[in-house]
Amino acid sequence: MGVLDEEAFEAAMGADPDAALTLLASMASATDEKLRRAARRLAARIVLDLARKGIALGRGVGKLRSVSADRGGDLDVDASLDAVLAGRAERRAPYVEDLVARQWARPELALCLVVDRSGSMGGERLAAAALAAAACAWRAPGDHAVLAFAREVEVLRPMGSDRPAAAVVDSVLNLRGHGTTALTAALAAAAEQLERTRAARRVVVLLSDCRTTDTDDPVHVARRLSELVVLAPAGDTEQAADFASRSGARWAPLSGAADAPTALRELLG
Repeated sequence: MGVLDEEAFEAAMGADPDAALTLLASMASATDEKLRRAARRLAARIVLDLARKGIALGRGVGKLRSVSADRGGDLDVDASLDAVLAGRAERRAPYVEDLVARQWARPELALCLVVDRSGSMGGERLAAAALAAAACAWRAPGDHAVLAFAREVEVLRPMGSDRPAAAVVDSVLNLRGHGTTALTAALAAAAEQLERTRAARRVVVLLSDCRTTDTDDPVHVARRLSELVVLAPAGDTEQAADFASRSGARWAPLSGAADAPTALRELLG
């Protein structure tokens, strides 16, 4: 009791990654406290490593750029020195358009992951959700949010937060399935999160079978999103395919938990 053999787990990952990840996610909610803590520590490390291998870092981070000072920004004294000296030599103030400033460029990409926790939330679904969260963190490290929903929407990481990816993965692994599927409210909450970012591209990533219990059709909210991609569990994709078709979203089935980073990469392009 309370023992997790990491060497045995690595061997299991080599033989069947999906089964190993599903088992690890299940152990992350074990009744034995010592085993539960060990499993969650290992799960966070494994999940982040898998996501890092499949997703390029940095596409969501704003970068400093040099612009003319008349366009705003913080003065770059070193780069503006020639203009300052020229003005002094001519006994005048330097022309503002000759000065150089530094500005933060808009990040290229912002992501909001929306995890459906209604109904059953077993090991495979938990592992897929954790991997999707880690993949979003690596794809857009500065501009991503993670939400979970059933009847209510829970914010696991708000947009602009400095909460580390490992902590978010741990929160995902702690999710328990229950309740109805309020997809309309979840998509509306995702839209609100994306309004907080300056990113040029804003994408909602929905991890769900899209079997909603809403009285209002969520397609109306989905069509107002800038971009929507859907990851659906393989073998239960009929509702997701229909929802994606009606809302103009792109979608892909998840053949297993380990498939999440690759499926996300292909959907985002």
